[in-house]
Amino acid sequence: MDKPYFHQILPPVLENPIFVQGLPGFGNVGKIAAYLLIKFCGAKPFAELYSPSFLDYVSVNSNGICRLPRYEFYAAPMEKNDFVIMTGDTQPSLDDVVAHYELCSEILDFVEKHGCSFIITIGGVPISENKTQVYVAATSPRLATEFMEKGAVIYSKGQIVGATGLMLGLAKERSLEGLCLLGTTTGFSTDRGAGFSVFKFLMKALGNEVKEGL
Repeated sequence: MDKPYFHQILPPVLENPIFVQGLPGFGNVGKIAAYLLIKFCGAKPFAELYSPSFLDYVSVNSNGICRLPRYEFYAAPMEKNDFVIMTGDTQPSLDDVVAHYELCSEILDFVEKHGCSFIITIGGVPISENKTQVYVAATSPRLATEFMEKGAVIYSKGQIVGATGLMLGLAKERSLEGLCLLGTTTGFSTDRGAGFSVFKFLMKALGNEVKEGL
């Protein structure tokens, strides 16, 4: 394998879907939020992405069967919004800048082919105090203001590293609209509470109420 490879499981049937990305990172907030969205929507896997820029390990299940790290794409036809949801095992090394650009570009090509024109990335932002908050950065002042009015705080810290930020920047260069939602977390360990807070905020902002017991 010398370049990213998509394995299509089935063709999704979606109408103007929103692309939502949640990957491992600070507190695993993005990955947790994506998992909750998949569960909430009853989303079904339709494609996988493998890449030589992923870290050099395999995942082994309880039966001793190994597989390469991958990104997974899920399709969710919904009454109010259809979704393409992407999550996965890892990200390229932060030192491999070219790999990040190439991989994000390949993903945008793929989701645009499936009708996505609005991008939402989800991640975590580390803070020192224990305070639950959702920050927003967007491709336009209008979108930033819209989600601020729905309860988010404008993110003005300067940088969003990894695919969480880069995907949004590359989307803007393609004239796609989108935003990044960042949940506050106090550490690098898995923070399910922060992931749930971002997921709940996103669903409410899009007109879907979520029960606490999800």
